[in-house]
Amino acid sequence: MKARNGDDFKEDLALISGNANRGLSEEIARVLGMPLAKADIGRFPNGESRVEILESVRGKNVFVIQPTCPPVNDNLMELLLIIDALKRSSARSITAVVPYFGYSKQDKKKTGREPISSRLVADMLATAGIQRIVTIDLHAPQIEGFFNIPVDNLSALSLIADYVREKKIQDLVIVTPDAGGAKRARSLANMLEARLAIIDKYRGHYKEATAMNVVGKVKDLNAVIVDDFIDTGSSIVEAVRALRNHEAKKIYVACTHPINTEPATERLKELECEEIIVTDTVPLRDEQKFDKIRVLSVAGMLAETIKKIHLGESVAHLFHHYK
Repeated sequence: MKARNGDDFKEDLALISGNANRGLSEEIARVLGMPLAKADIGRFPNGESRVEILESVRGKNVFVIQPTCPPVNDNLMELLLIIDALKRSSARSITAVVPYFGYSKQDKKKTGREPISSRLVADMLATAGIQRIVTIDLHAPQIEGFFNIPVDNLSALSLIADYVREKKIQDLVIVTPDAGGAKRARSLANMLEARLAIIDKYRGHYKEATAMNVVGKVKDLNAVIVDDFIDTGSSIVEAVRALRNHEAKKIYVACTHPINTEPATERLKELECEEIIVTDTVPLRDEQKFDKIRVLSVAGMLAETIKKIHLGESVAHLFHHYK
């Protein structure tokens, strides 16, 4: 691909936004200095999704921005239809930018008769016609292997680390609410040169979690609990309770994806913590916003990724894989 200067790269680049997180798409477009492509994306009277691309994308590298957050099935179907419309419109390439990848918790069989739903979603996206997918903080990094196309699994940890660093918190310990997030917490702890602690969590039911013990020193330390997403909030509630019981000082909560399935909002409002740090991979409704919430934007990171992929440049420095 020939080198381009200035705004030349925009000539054969197009951005399409679904309805899942229009605000993030508009911010990405603003950072890149270009408009979103015109499209009519809505519903037929019978509830079926409908998509019409209103301008030519022939010969262009098209990036479709659509997290598959709640309502997951509606947003996923909308994404699939946009991809199919672009394929039938002779786009040169189609990249799905899916900041939050729905169904990522269902990455393995836990009983004898369950689907591996995240694999099925990966197959559906590839069959629809994408050549690449960009996402942020997959719940299970091995989901990358479900695709036979390039997967750029970026991380928001650097954004969270920068924010925490600016607060100049002393005596800091990074806490994972379960053993499965140990690599994520270790990576953040390394960035901040902080201690690490692990909460031993037991989940008797898929909707509820119970914290059992804390492995590592947290007494008289300021703790940052880090996770990839908050769903119903039960894990975070138990994690904060465990840290309080072990005499931690100030407690902060950080996650990439604020799914906030009810009753998460009420649980978080009552949480005994200083702040809840999230990103805008998933949009928060007005009723989900309150004083303790701090939203960090991933628009700049995604805009840079889109530009580099379009120009055929490396994006390796944006990964920040867990170590």
